[in-house]
Amino acid sequence: MRVLIADDHTMVRESLVNILEADGNVHVVAQAADGIEAVQKAIAVRPDVVVTDLAMPRLNGIEVIRRLREAVPDTRVLVLTMHQEDEYVLQAVRAGAAGYLVKDSAAAELLAAVRSVHAGRGHFGALAARALAEQLQNPGRDVADPYGQLTPREREVFHLIAEGCTTKEVARQLDISAKTAENHRGRVLEKLDVRNTAELVRYALRKGLLD
Repeated sequence: MRVLIADDHTMVRESLVNILEADGNVHVVAQAADGIEAVQKAIAVRPDVVVTDLAMPRLNGIEVIRRLREAVPDTRVLVLTMHQEDEYVLQAVRAGAAGYLVKDSAAAELLAAVRSVHAGRGHFGALAARALAEQLQNPGRDVADPYGQLTPREREVFHLIAEGCTTKEVARQLDISAKTAENHRGRVLEKLDVRNTAELVRYALRKGLLD
């Protein structure tokens, strides 16, 4: 099984590599420290399974899942995160995740989840399974997308601003003009109904889109 690990904490990635490769049937073919890198490397190496966190720099894990489903549809995604809230479980599944575990899960469950996801089945920890069961029992329950109506490009701009980048830095990182970056920034603030960068950061923290 060829696996890509995406998590912004180096020690977490290294621990996951040790756990997975100790199994003997798993080869970690790539690691990514942020969402954009995760998508780029997945497209480049086309792993069987991507194990990803949700709160990552540059692009949140939910958007990573969406992009992977479009770009590498044969790659299966397992979420491994600290987020236990129903809204994250449901958003991840709607985006295309095949499994969902919280980070306090045992190593044996992680290995079982990777095997299950690779085999084409789903694997959801107890908390995630409960959230899915409740949604099935109450299908009318609405769980809002934490990004609201932001486009994929606006989501990238959102993360760069939330991480402290100026408009010029956003333009440079995304290889766009300063004017275009400023226009994107304006639309992000308007769509999220926030007035400035400080409110945007608070929004990101409240929605779990930043560590």
